[in-house]
Amino acid sequence: MALHATRALRSRNYRLYFAGQGVSLIGTWITRIATSWLVYRLTNSELLLGVVSFVGQIPMLLLTPFAGVLVDRWNRHRILVVTQILSAVQSLALAILALTGVINVAELIVLQLFQGVIYAFDSPARQAFVIEMVESREDLPNAIALNSSIFNASRIIGPTIGGLMIAAIGEGWCFMADAISYIAVIVSLLMMRFQRADAERRPHAPMWEELGSGFRFTLGFAPVRALLVIVAVGSVMGMPYSVLMPAIASKGLHGGAHTLGILMTASGLGALLATLYMAARHTVVGLGRVITVSTVILSIGLIAFSFSHSLWLSIVVLPLVGAGVMMQAAAANTILQTIVSEELRGRVMALYSVAILGTQPIGSLLAGVFADRIGAQMTILIGAVICFLSAVWFGFKRPALAEQIRPIYIELGLLQTMTIEERT
Repeated sequence: MALHATRALRSRNYRLYFAGQGVSLIGTWITRIATSWLVYRLTNSELLLGVVSFVGQIPMLLLTPFAGVLVDRWNRHRILVVTQILSAVQSLALAILALTGVINVAELIVLQLFQGVIYAFDSPARQAFVIEMVESREDLPNAIALNSSIFNASRIIGPTIGGLMIAAIGEGWCFMADAISYIAVIVSLLMMRFQRADAERRPHAPMWEELGSGFRFTLGFAPVRALLVIVAVGSVMGMPYSVLMPAIASKGLHGGAHTLGILMTASGLGALLATLYMAARHTVVGLGRVITVSTVILSIGLIAFSFSHSLWLSIVVLPLVGAGVMMQAAAANTILQTIVSEELRGRVMALYSVAILGTQPIGSLLAGVFADRIGAQMTILIGAVICFLSAVWFGFKRPALAEQIRPIYIELGLLQTMTIEERT
């Protein structure tokens, strides 16, 4: 069972990536919690928490569709090396400004914008690169689940370390630790070996034409369209709880940086447990049902959290939120990677990145505005109800979507004799 749950690690390149990312993502989460706390410490404003998050994420919404075209054209491995180096430079700049005591909100916004531009290229390249690192396509669902596992393990470890570091030595050293952690993933990428050059994939049509073909496929194929809608709703209405977490930790629970670390760790623990379930699954078939259930779990967790005024109750319900977010995202990712052809992979995964990450600035900004007027917890409650309604919608659509995916699964040998309703 354990070997089955880690079968993607049989591929050398994926093992290197897994190890490097495991170190680097801890640093990323340390920086995330340090940035949120620094903004709130400097401004004491929920609105500015939302604004800073918006600025860091808006490039995903605007640039990622174009980046997806380039990801289908260029060598994805080289793109990732460049984005990791630039990310290390950004974290180093944050560290220097914070440690010298000159950092202000304006500089934070500029550096967040820079990181957002980097990530607009990094995210679709990373999503599309997974299939190139595994030696067998059968290992793709497991590789995606393991990606989620290191993300969520780091989400437990990173905020805990970050909260302790902020309290002990300040935000600047958190940023420095993140800059250093990028060395691991850069080295792992440089150690990979590939049998073929991947730079010239195919003849290139004009960018606008290739961009249009990606949009036409996505909007014209109902399963892809529905998957992007459900994750976008979760990102806009569900994920802003994490942006508002510093305000809830400070005002709602009367805590500090350590409380923030505990809350984020609780959410990450639920996500990690959900990851173990996803990694142990034997097939992509049945993930439509997982998306519906996980969205309901996310909604219930957020509703309970919105009424919580106790740290212990928050610790109990936040794992539901983390598990719901993780299962929804990983299931949608796996289905998309399975049903999309290689020639469109970069563009479709770019639109997936827009849906799950690029829409977050809208949610962050709305959350900041509403929290400033009606409070953080009421804002979370409204988002949770909308997430629940999206789960009901997707649940009703699922049988029809499964009918359209069925021929692809049969062609890939994933579905043979069982009925659609039994297997989706």
